[in-house]
Amino acid sequence: MIRLRLICASALVLSLLGRGDPAWPVQPAAQEATAEVVRNRYTKREVLIPMRDGVQLFTAIYTPKDTSRPYPILMQRTPYSVFPYGEKAFPAQLGLSAQFQEEGFIFVYQDVRGRMMSEGEFVNMRPQGAVSGATVDESTDTYDTLEWLLKHVKGHNGRVGQWGISYPGFYTAVGMLSGHPALKAVSPQGPIVDWFQGDDFHRNGALWLPHAFNFMVSFGKPRPAPTSAWPSPLDHGTSDGYEWFLRLGSTGATRQYTKDVAFWNEMLDHPTYDDFWQARNLRPQLKEVRPAVLTVGGWFDAENLYGALQVFQTLDRQSPATDNRLVMGPWSHGGWERTRGDHLGPVQFGADVSEWFQAEVLFPFFMRHLKDTKDPVPAKATIFETGANRWHRFDTWPPKDTKASTFYFHSDGRLSFTQLTPDYGADSFISDPAKPVPFVEQVAIGMPKEYMTADQRFAGRRMDVLVFRTEVLAEDLTLAGPLLPDLFVATTGTDADWVVKLIDVYPDDFRNPDFEEGGPAWDPTPNPMGGYQQLVRGEVMRGKFRDSLEKPAPFTPGLPTRVAWTMNDIFHTFRKGHRVMVQLQSTWFPLMDRNPQVFMDINQAQPGDYKKATHTVFHDAARPSGIGVGIFTGK
Repeated sequence: MIRLRLICASALVLSLLGRGDPAWPVQPAAQEATAEVVRNRYTKREVLIPMRDGVQLFTAIYTPKDTSRPYPILMQRTPYSVFPYGEKAFPAQLGLSAQFQEEGFIFVYQDVRGRMMSEGEFVNMRPQGAVSGATVDESTDTYDTLEWLLKHVKGHNGRVGQWGISYPGFYTAVGMLSGHPALKAVSPQGPIVDWFQGDDFHRNGALWLPHAFNFMVSFGKPRPAPTSAWPSPLDHGTSDGYEWFLRLGSTGATRQYTKDVAFWNEMLDHPTYDDFWQARNLRPQLKEVRPAVLTVGGWFDAENLYGALQVFQTLDRQSPATDNRLVMGPWSHGGWERTRGDHLGPVQFGADVSEWFQAEVLFPFFMRHLKDTKDPVPAKATIFETGANRWHRFDTWPPKDTKASTFYFHSDGRLSFTQLTPDYGADSFISDPAKPVPFVEQVAIGMPKEYMTADQRFAGRRMDVLVFRTEVLAEDLTLAGPLLPDLFVATTGTDADWVVKLIDVYPDDFRNPDFEEGGPAWDPTPNPMGGYQQLVRGEVMRGKFRDSLEKPAPFTPGLPTRVAWTMNDIFHTFRKGHRVMVQLQSTWFPLMDRNPQVFMDINQAQPGDYKKATHTVFHDAARPSGIGVGIFTGK
């Protein structure tokens, strides 16, 4: 599916993150032809909408030229630009898909406070007034914007919807807290909810280094005055992020590039889950939500998978009266809008998943709530089962037909549902921060989205990665819901990271009929998917945060210690003839910043602070390390 409205801004954002070109390239002639269609059907105006404190927010409004009927308002608030600027400049497409543009809505795009052409001061993930005590926040800005639109835009039907992906997903999530009675339906998609525990920049306290740095070193630059121009990204002088970040010597060395990037320096100055981060945790505010909510996420979203699951789960728990629904598909970040969704890297999903979602779930959702049609109500949870490549409609998520079980680790590298009874069993490895395990085999300056399904054979061949695998499966095995690592470990250091990766091992003779295998003529590999070790889910627990993100604690060298946490959900079928694999490691570079393996503020570490350490994982009767899973028994 083609999305050109923010192609300029999106191209820059993608380049900042090291992910290459946009996923929806279109020739200039095609862009102009499509923009002409929008120009012929819509009238554009640009306005400055005053907020309650006098700050004015730049807003582009596209109204159908056909005035024979009223239209609902569909709004997006963004820090990424409402490009193209100028009342004679039109985007190639409006709305969430071609259906929305053809059906007819009043489309509204707004630069949020302090970004691009809007006035005011920008605050990253601005805390809600209920937390900060401020009289304005993103919810009040949403309310004031809607009030102005309803009074000054002709031809509306009194109903408003809001949507956004990623950061605009955050603004959608806070928008639904505005309490404005006209806001009837919202769709936060890949939204940010917590930048320390699980979204974008940190995972359980571990810094997602290239993603956070590459983005913030440009996005976070000060803006002296409203502007339509983007800041320039950092020129690393190389495409090899592993070497570039390793040569820095320490996480804190990034400060030499961020002297004028206040938020990056604030991030490093707040290395624990203190008031700075807790004020930016949106979950406590998700209560008494009035609009209908359709949260959308991707199973392979490298940025905000956590946010999508958390918005849905938190609303169910804290706002039970809300019409709260979830869609999870086999997408990378924003892939439901920007790609066909039929593959990620060489891993295939068998169909144009995005088009089905847009036509069968997203469009009917907004039509029902904004135009009062009889379109069907989406299921409570519309969930794509990867591996088997099919959609399910559930009335709960995780599904009811799930039983808890545990994969246990064994000394001979086996992985099974059977717990060992003898009182012995342990595996050790040496973790050297000077030679960290790469997170992906390809050369990349940032975080390529394909890492979420990338082949893990390169990692399993290293001496600092423990590997456990099942026998060949005699029948399909479907896992649903969160993964629950439960490790009994020891280290010779005083801190350590514990990375758990769940992997689908394909048969050696596997051939994917939907993928053109073989590669270029010089590549002698006849069957690149044979034996492929697909990453299904990988997460980390920074060891010092094992008991509390707020109050880190050191390890006692040599003392067996329990490290347990909850990983993001999956819904994946390991097919008959495949194997289930778990890899354990302590470095994942440069995706995750290096741990000195000494208990300290890592952001203050000097190159000499990084030490080798021997890590041990126990798996005996008294200390049965493993990973808890939910086995789906339904259909």
